[in-house]
Amino acid sequence: MACKAEELRHVPLFGLLDEEETAVLAGQVEIKSFAPRQRIYRMGAPGTQAYVMLSGKVRVTTVDEDEQEVVVDEPVHGDVFGLASLLQQSDHQTEAVALEESVCLEIQRDDILVLLQRKPLAGLDMMAVQARQFHAVQQLVRVRAARNPNEVIEQRATFGDRIADAVARFGGSWSFIITFTVVLCVYTWVNVMLRHRAWDPYPFILLNLFLSMLAAIQAPVIMMSQNRQDAKDRMRGELDFDVNRRAETEIHNLARKLNEVCGKIDDFEELLRARRTDTEAAHPGSWPAQKGKEHSS
Repeated sequence: MACKAEELRHVPLFGLLDEEETAVLAGQVEIKSFAPRQRIYRMGAPGTQAYVMLSGKVRVTTVDEDEQEVVVDEPVHGDVFGLASLLQQSDHQTEAVALEESVCLEIQRDDILVLLQRKPLAGLDMMAVQARQFHAVQQLVRVRAARNPNEVIEQRATFGDRIADAVARFGGSWSFIITFTVVLCVYTWVNVMLRHRAWDPYPFILLNLFLSMLAAIQAPVIMMSQNRQDAKDRMRGELDFDVNRRAETEIHNLARKLNEVCGKIDDFEELLRARRTDTEAAHPGSWPAQKGKEHSS
């Protein structure tokens, strides 16, 4: 269907064109209508056309290395999709499907060349559109990237944090308990055996002072290590939430595809019923007669 110049003026990509240039471009491009669940272009198909969203709802997806569908973009009015493959003259790396009754403007490569020759500043608008889609893909990769919480915590750890972890590991081990017990026993035994010459006679006041100082220092250090462990647990929880959200999205996609398959099956059944009705109307008695032959055989 031919495009009217008035419709192009509402597209941000062509906002810099004057009336003459808009009229020339309107005579070249075409308006395409797509039914719900209709595929606009398939991944791997030659990128001979790009599309500008006019109305409706379209979803642009791709497939990652795990063979999972990833939503790349859901263009709104005036957004361009499929432009990169058109400019590179390569196959489409994404797939576009109309989610509802949609109207798009189909653009050929020659239309882009004419547009750039007549209005070079329009290239900046197209670059801005591509930059926005590129940033969306970057954000998608950043969100989907798997992170190891232990590696992230270690990268952010300071020298004091590492000392706190080392103290906590040693203070909560059997090595510390056995060593500390041996030191206490030797300390008390030596002071008892020295009697009047002991530097810390019974009731070992100096030893109590050392133990109090050790407890006063060790307790906050261990608390620092516990806080770091809590931070690790929180990060693991956030990553688990991201994984669960991704799994939920995949489940929704599978459910949507299953509903589409069921809808296609229902449409096929309706088509079979309609054909059977037409056959019975055109040849009365042919269907029962055929069934009677089958039963007799």
